[in-house]
Amino acid sequence: MKPTTDRMLTRIKDMYMFIRDHGTVTTQDLVDEFGITPRTIQRDLNVLAFNDLIISPTRGKWTTTNKRVKMTS
Repeated sequence: MKPTTDRMLTRIKDMYMFIRDHGTVTTQDLVDEFGITPRTIQRDLNVLAFNDLIISPTRGKWTTTNKRVKMTS
């Protein structure tokens, strides 16, 4: 796997775990936590949402779904 792809997947996994650990978070919370642009955060959130791992109960807020996830290191 390309280093950029590996870095992206690690970031998305970390983002999912952050949302899971904090309940409901805002897009700005994620920008502040990960220090990346809102556009990059949105792309990563789209990947998680597409895979039914997160939902947006209200605009700009995110929470995890009840879908079971097997985490690997």
